[in-house]
Amino acid sequence: MKILVGFDGSKVSEAALELAAEHAQAFGAQIFLVRSMVGGPDVPKRDFENNQRELEYHKSEFKKKNIDCETLLSVRGLEPGEDLTHLAEEHQVDAIIMGVRRRSKVGKLVFGSTAQYVILNAPCPVVTVK
Repeated sequence: MKILVGFDGSKVSEAALELAAEHAQAFGAQIFLVRSMVGGPDVPKRDFENNQRELEYHKSEFKKKNIDCETLLSVRGLEPGEDLTHLAEEHQVDAIIMGVRRRSKVGKLVFGSTAQYVILNAPCPVVTVK
């Protein structure tokens, strides 16, 4: 079993990591930890390195729990929701776990909703954490 975890550094994505660890231990699953960065090749090197370091830290935490984990910092220039659903298809994951934040209707209109996009377009079940 493969579980993709969408990670953005927020508190809700930290909660998603905790739930993913529980599921991985219960089902003997592999974690596929993904951070999607909008901007493609224009992402500053420092931002890329900081995010990569953060992913590696979380990977080491999974390893301490004897959970197989692979990380990916995606900078393909897609919106995070699109990126996560494409990666779920490409890596044939069985479930996606991600955090959700409460936003106003105007906030969703202006900024969109990554979680909503993933829930509606994912090729597999999606578990959300708040």
